[in-house]
Amino acid sequence: MPDEQRFQTMHYRILRYTPNVIRDEWINIGVILEQAPAASLASGGAAVRRGVRILDDERGFSRLRRLHPSADETLLRNLGPELDARLHGMEKQAGEYLAKLQDSLSNVLQFSPGRAVLAEDFDAEIDRLYREHVAPPSRMRTGIVESTKEWIRSRLKDVFARRRILDKMQRSIRVDEFTQPGDPFHIDYAYRYNGTRGYLHAVPLGRDFSNAKVYAYTAERIRAKSQHAEFSAVTEVPPSPENRHHEFILRLFEEQQIRVLPLSRVEAFAESLASRLR
Repeated sequence: MPDEQRFQTMHYRILRYTPNVIRDEWINIGVILEQAPAASLASGGAAVRRGVRILDDERGFSRLRRLHPSADETLLRNLGPELDARLHGMEKQAGEYLAKLQDSLSNVLQFSPGRAVLAEDFDAEIDRLYREHVAPPSRMRTGIVESTKEWIRSRLKDVFARRRILDKMQRSIRVDEFTQPGDPFHIDYAYRYNGTRGYLHAVPLGRDFSNAKVYAYTAERIRAKSQHAEFSAVTEVPPSPENRHHEFILRLFEEQQIRVLPLSRVEAFAESLASRLR
């Protein structure tokens, strides 16, 4: 039996986009998670921790366009940075904003009823909720879930937890202080040792190039303001020099001094990192 003391009560709401209220059709576009000693959602208490994940990848927006061709993408693309900034502001202001948001959402944007969940890890739980309620369903190929960014993230979390360095790393790092205000991009992991700031991000080779391009751009902007920074891109497989797509990504990362780290080498990387984070 698991040690129940490790699990904590958290509360979440799913944010829905309803472009046609009359037909009562909606698509889930985000999740807000809260963790607090008190059970009430949006209580504004001193110990409340809040997180938000809003639809932000092209695969998700492609699915949205198929289901709702007239969807307001500008509204939805700007929604994530706005909520993220508001909910990570001053504690009292964030609580008041969430309560006001619940009362003032238009018919187009709606909250699902609040639900409680027992979870051990806040960041892992918001990833799980997003994956199960918001992310497009994974494609299946010969009975095995296709390699995706979420799968790489899950593998990384398992390795870091076994090496006992997960709690020494920062997760889902905002980058708008280095790029542009409102930038919705988040880097998966960050760590610090001996004055060096390291960044680690999942970049599937089998997907579109947008994720790789954004990570390369972000690395360039961070280095412009922080010289002591190192970057790694975690891929699902070792890149093949005979694959033109892989070759393009390798050149892109070489220009920005981003190390390519296949999942097969993550164990060794984590072991080395553990010695530096002591």
